[in-house]
Amino acid sequence: MQKNYKYQLSEPIGKNFNKDFKPELTPKKMLELGVFEGKYMTDCKKEFLASWYNKAKLSPKNKNPELNYFRISASQPLAVWREKGWINQRHNPRGWFQWYCRYYM
Repeated sequence: MQKNYKYQLSEPIGKNFNKDFKPELTPKKMLELGVFEGKYMTDCKKEFLASWYNKAKLSPKNKNPELNYFRISASQPLAVWREKGWINQRHNPRGWFQWYCRYYM
């Protein structure tokens, strides 16, 4: 995924968010619900808590809409996000969910 990227954990995991940031689901719960049809975070498990993956619905090779909570394809290709400039390539090349997972940590 990313090579030689480092960040420092400065708060307890899942605590002390900005007062305006009030997420409804944790990254662990989102992975359990099959976010991105399971084709996400399959190559960076070492970065995050192992417990996030205990019940995660993952599909390492291809997206699988059957894994998604709603059983539909609910995402655009990463290339679309890059083309639109919605992703900070340097810090979070996978987009908002990668950012959220790191912020949550």
